[in-house]
Amino acid sequence: MWRGERFLQRLWYAKSLLRWLLFPLSLIFCSGVRLRRWLYRKEVFASRRIDAQVIVVGNISVGGTGKTPMVISLARLMQARGYKTGIVCRGYCGKSHHWPVLVTVTTPVNLVGDEATLLARKSGALVAAGPDRASSAKLLSDMDCSIIISDDGLQHYSLQRDIEIAMINTDTHAENALCLPAGPLREPVSRLQTVDFVVCSGKDVRSCAWRFDRKVASFWQLTAPENQVDFALFQGSSVHAVAGIAFPESFFVMLERAGLRVIRHPYPDHYWFCEADLLFDDDLPVLMTEKDAVKCLDFAHNRCWAANEAGEPDFGFIQALMARLGIT
Repeated sequence: MWRGERFLQRLWYAKSLLRWLLFPLSLIFCSGVRLRRWLYRKEVFASRRIDAQVIVVGNISVGGTGKTPMVISLARLMQARGYKTGIVCRGYCGKSHHWPVLVTVTTPVNLVGDEATLLARKSGALVAAGPDRASSAKLLSDMDCSIIISDDGLQHYSLQRDIEIAMINTDTHAENALCLPAGPLREPVSRLQTVDFVVCSGKDVRSCAWRFDRKVASFWQLTAPENQVDFALFQGSSVHAVAGIAFPESFFVMLERAGLRVIRHPYPDHYWFCEADLLFDDDLPVLMTEKDAVKCLDFAHNRCWAANEAGEPDFGFIQALMARLGIT
């Protein structure tokens, strides 16, 4: 799997003749996703309306764009304004035999996957995981959630939505605008013209109307989660950084921008770590994402730290979103 992901990264973001040989398949893929969306709009395929306002935070590309940090930020924002908020997610890599699952901070990570576990731990909202997002949203609606946020799901049209937010990582977005398999796009770029908000993260967001600033606020120790330190503790130091996320380079670059000297250890998305993956022949700190950390708590050593990533949408976006939702 990992070799396949590395091959695709080279195919998509480096000069490759194979990319253009695959171009006809990309045209077929784009045509297929357009047809599928049209069939949902024409009600040939069933789409379910939930008795709550539904916000979908997704993207049109394969890879990390900051969806989960945005969902956590929005969930906290809605709850601070007094709205009972729920989150639905796929539960990817979860081994539950019965979906949807209502996820709590004590739910085993192997049952619902790393993203669902992280959302339950950080958002303070009710979280339901399952392949059928409409069923998960119905579960939360029955628990009196008035606002439901879907982590990913821009292409899951079986759940009707009130607001669509498309996240873009400007560090990779412009490098390849082809659909799968010749490029990383799950839908053509024209899909961005149909969403309510396009929100950018990354190094260069000057051309974006709405921005989402991602940064490392602090780190917490896996062997003693209550032990939190400012990121300045590691500034100027060499660290091992492990990342089993869709785009590991985004995590490494974020650490480097915070002033750390990063020794990179990329892994496939949703990688299940073992103890040996965190052992190195030195005494340097081992830093990881919180999504990875929730899978390593049982075997981590005291040099393992998780980056407490903070995400903050710009104020103008928050105002526009609240106005669209009719929230004052």
